[in-house]
Amino acid sequence: MFSLLAVVLDNTILNVALKTIADPVEGLGATQSEMEWAINSYTLVFAGLLFTFGVIGDRTGRKRMLMIGMVLFGLASLASAYAQDPMQLIVARAFMGVGGAAIMPATLAIISNVFPPQERGKAIGVWAGGVGLAVAIGPITGGLLIEHFWWGSVFLINLPIVLISMVLIGLVVPESRDPKPSRLDPVGVILSIVGLVALTYGIIRGGELATVASAEVLVPTILGVVVLAAFAWYERRIDHPAFDVTYFRDPRFATAVGIVGLVFFAMMGAMFFLVFYLQIVLGFSALQAGALMIPFAAAQLVFAPLSQQMTRRFGGKLTATVSMVVVAGALGSYALMDEHTPVLVLEIVFFVQGAAMANIMPPATTAIMESLPREKAGVGSAMSNTVRQVAGALGVALLGSLLSATYRDEIAPALTALPEQLKHIAGESLTGTLGVAQSLGERGAALIEPAKLAFVDGMHVTALVSAAIALAGALVVFRWLPGKAAEALVPDEGSRDKEPAVV
Repeated sequence: MFSLLAVVLDNTILNVALKTIADPVEGLGATQSEMEWAINSYTLVFAGLLFTFGVIGDRTGRKRMLMIGMVLFGLASLASAYAQDPMQLIVARAFMGVGGAAIMPATLAIISNVFPPQERGKAIGVWAGGVGLAVAIGPITGGLLIEHFWWGSVFLINLPIVLISMVLIGLVVPESRDPKPSRLDPVGVILSIVGLVALTYGIIRGGELATVASAEVLVPTILGVVVLAAFAWYERRIDHPAFDVTYFRDPRFATAVGIVGLVFFAMMGAMFFLVFYLQIVLGFSALQAGALMIPFAAAQLVFAPLSQQMTRRFGGKLTATVSMVVVAGALGSYALMDEHTPVLVLEIVFFVQGAAMANIMPPATTAIMESLPREKAGVGSAMSNTVRQVAGALGVALLGSLLSATYRDEIAPALTALPEQLKHIAGESLTGTLGVAQSLGERGAALIEPAKLAFVDGMHVTALVSAAIALAGALVVFRWLPGKAAEALVPDEGSRDKEPAVV
């Protein structure tokens, strides 16, 4: 749990520090592109190596991989804190991605091997609750550190967590590995890295350029899809695959992976506009906006550990379908919000959304892990986390592009009196419009209200699309996830985990 906290906390805490890092006096004077790559270099390496490190952990030992990941993550955090220019920060963040990719698959794989089947779902629920906690406390912690210390403190906070984790891992975590590892599959591993890196890079560029029609987006994205298709083709034809793609024939596994992807696609697209809505449209500080997310985390902490009981009582199919519909309703409710929405309404929506998420992700993750042999737990964990990362990046890229396009159309009439150069800058984004308005002084004050209204209109469109995607997820669950009767036939340990007894 401590190792998980370090990885997820870092993802959320950096967003708060970006404004300070961009400052040429207090920070590094990073440009917009350099700030984006300070985030994206981590995501690119993390998503590209997750699967590979899951495979290596299964072969060489998950505890060992977890310890190596924590050391790398701690050293890279230290390098990030004392970076002297934006490029050093980007490189250090990439090495943090290497450490994170070694950590994440090992956490779930160790849970699958430590806990028996009847306790595994509850343990994964606690694991998911830890993710919710880290997501919530990240912005608050970041805001407090930025207010009292320099920007590098948001990385130094990782060091005590890393040190505590390493002590606890060394003392209490047992080593586990695949007892009968097959031969190495270097071709499959290389294909997975190239495919995932190319696909993730294309998606990230789509988010940066706010379009999917550019060659810079299409070429790496198509290359990634083609290489991953070649990976699947190759893995089906060898007798020692790094990942047996025939697992996707199991509807429980395939549907659970699909749920994870659809939920994170819709959720990350929504989170993208919530940051600007809370801080710019409603006028909250970064610290206040972070505090507003506490109900989301509280719901995760309360309901995620209880999700196994819900699944046992009502079945995974009914629980996940209803929860996906509730998530869709929560996302759709953002289409009704504006500058005057009461804070209490926001807090209720965040809590309901968190509670519904808590009854989707743990059962889906448990289904993925229990569909595979226990000795392949690292691969299963990596698959879950890889889909989560890629789908989340895709959600930000595509839904962020939709938000940007809607905003540009809505704000255009208010910019007709501006010079051509300023009109282009102001028409790109909400922050661009407000920056131009600030530079114009009193003349620019008339742009602020139209900018907020244009952003809210874009938020409404994006929220409805996010809700539609979540509803599609509910239909996928209802159609393909096995029902309660089928779940009862899944063996607890069975031949999947143990050799049959010889009498």
